[in-house]
Amino acid sequence: MKKILGAVLLTAVILSPLACGNNLTPPTIQGPVTVVQAAPTSTITGTATSTPTFTATSTPTLTATNTPIPGATWTAHSFSVAEGWNSVTYGNGQFVAVAIGSSSLSSVGATSPDGFTWTAQGLPSGEHEWVSVCYGNGLFVAVANGTNVAATSPDGINWTARTLPATEGWWSVTYGNGMFVAVAQSSQSAASSPDGITWTSRSLLSSQSWNSVIYGNGEFVAVSSGTVGATSPDGITWTAQTLPNLTWLSVTYGNGLFVAVPNGGSAAISSNGSYWTEQILPSSQTWNCVTYGNGIFLAVAGGSKAVATSSNGISWTGQNLPSSQPWTSVAYGNGIFAAVAGGTSLSQVAASAW
Repeated sequence: MKKILGAVLLTAVILSPLACGNNLTPPTIQGPVTVVQAAPTSTITGTATSTPTFTATSTPTLTATNTPIPGATWTAHSFSVAEGWNSVTYGNGQFVAVAIGSSSLSSVGATSPDGFTWTAQGLPSGEHEWVSVCYGNGLFVAVANGTNVAATSPDGINWTARTLPATEGWWSVTYGNGMFVAVAQSSQSAASSPDGITWTSRSLLSSQSWNSVIYGNGEFVAVSSGTVGATSPDGITWTAQTLPNLTWLSVTYGNGLFVAVPNGGSAAISSNGSYWTEQILPSSQTWNCVTYGNGIFLAVAGGSKAVATSSNGISWTGQNLPSSQPWTSVAYGNGIFAAVAGGTSLSQVAASAW
């Protein structure tokens, strides 16, 4: 597969950002504008025995300020060697991404303090297909597809190999309530670990292509390629749930709401992971990943420029990434949305400061 050669600083290629309301002269304003009125000041004149008079000493002023559109302006960067980037997360002041590896090259990880400048890193057994990475309790944890291999790192740079309970199609890992939880495709297998080091086998009750798992509101929630979902308060005991009949690819949690996105044109929202309501996305896409940050749900699609943003999971707005790529994952941290893709010639990342 594709590989970054060595731990090198990845060269940024700046593409023209999308317009985002940075001109205050009508009619070229494209972002919302907030108008702030400064109150006038007054002085009181008169004597104790007379009626006071008021004299205005200033004129109210109107000041226009730009309000940025979240997820609308992106800056693209190309990695020097093509890489199948599968997942990105944020923690401990760093974005960390993991990728598909091969036996000839070992740099299948990358770190960035800001989502713009990236440094290649190595994970154990680089030939594995590292498909998911998360952060919790001071630790990054990654899992590899079709293996029993996991890896842990305190900083996204120095990694240690760990052992999962079985060789499975591990596809997603998350952290919550003091527990790391991983789910697998084409099986009913799950695994839990309090420290990312020692893992215990769990069961999701039915064999599904479990594509994504997240924690929020006291529950782990997993979604699959179909109507079957699952919830668990502890990552150990799971309860089957029902979603609308779509291929659900990713689920996230924010602001009291679970939001899932599919291969299709509808999202689904739920407050508890048990009862889901279908919502309309801006377009029908392969929505590979959804995340939450700074009051915004943001989803990216594979094989297109499509981005969808929403403040409530119900009303969505279409945005654009710099180019059509197989965008696979997006994460939020320190005021930045960072997205990664696995291209066939140059792998790309894109960041949106907001």
